[in-house]
Amino acid sequence: MTNVLSISGISKHYGKIHAVNDLSLEVQPGQVFGILGPNGSGKTTTLSIVLELVRADSGTFQWFGEHPGKESRKRIGSVIESPNFFPYLTAALNLKIVADIKEMDYDDIDRVLKVTGLYERRNTRFRTFSFGMKQRLAIASALLGNPEVLILDEPTNGLDPQGIAHIREIILQVASQGTTIIIASHLLDEVQKVCSHVAVLNKGTKLFDGKVSEVLSVSDCFELGASDPVALEKWLHTHTDIESVEKKNGIFQAFFKARITPADINNGCFRDGITLTHLSERKRSLEQHFLELLEEKNDQTP
Repeated sequence: MTNVLSISGISKHYGKIHAVNDLSLEVQPGQVFGILGPNGSGKTTTLSIVLELVRADSGTFQWFGEHPGKESRKRIGSVIESPNFFPYLTAALNLKIVADIKEMDYDDIDRVLKVTGLYERRNTRFRTFSFGMKQRLAIASALLGNPEVLILDEPTNGLDPQGIAHIREIILQVASQGTTIIIASHLLDEVQKVCSHVAVLNKGTKLFDGKVSEVLSVSDCFELGASDPVALEKWLHTHTDIESVEKKNGIFQAFFKARITPADINNGCFRDGITLTHLSERKRSLEQHFLELLEEKNDQTP
């Protein structure tokens, strides 16, 4: 399968600031790929480079298995900066101007307005729109021509909960049609809710990339209880794969060094004559994994 986007060893400096540091990534068709990191981590610079708005100091990238060019750009829709439309024109007229710039006809305007929930406001002037509506119109303009790839830079930044929910619904709807989506965000919860894959950046350096489901499948800890708590406590303290054990309100919390399943624990206890009365698995969140990665990176920094 040909990658939609392949980034190989890209670096970018702004004076003494290392905005992107030897970054390599691969985005495959149909993925909702989140580029996650705090402000200043290199997210926007990375997107600007692959959209040819900024030139990298070193490294290369390819779109659809080929070097970037006019034809590949036609297959990509993007929202990188704040919405910039004519305030006294309606939503539909603003999209007609965008269609003219993209050398497209107007047949797709109604579709993208419906996708973004703005069809009923198509004849409303842009200046009367809320910030969330303006953001949705920007996404509508990026969706004109039904691009294969949609790139969004901080699409929910500054929105209220309702606005965030609207953008999330649009992303999931567009992704369900097979469009590959690349999102840069510092909002961990939103990345967790909409993305299939994620790359974590910090100060221009990639700390992790992979499936969101793989991150979330790692257990933070297991909670256990038994009819014989003394025997269970002894079993936990002698288990070689357990990093630490805590006891709260008669329930033990066991943190494991390696990946383990509830069945492994239940079978192990049963084999040693311990009957569990309580066993539950607590999954880590993307936020926990993100903070752990940042802590590890800071510990490694001299």
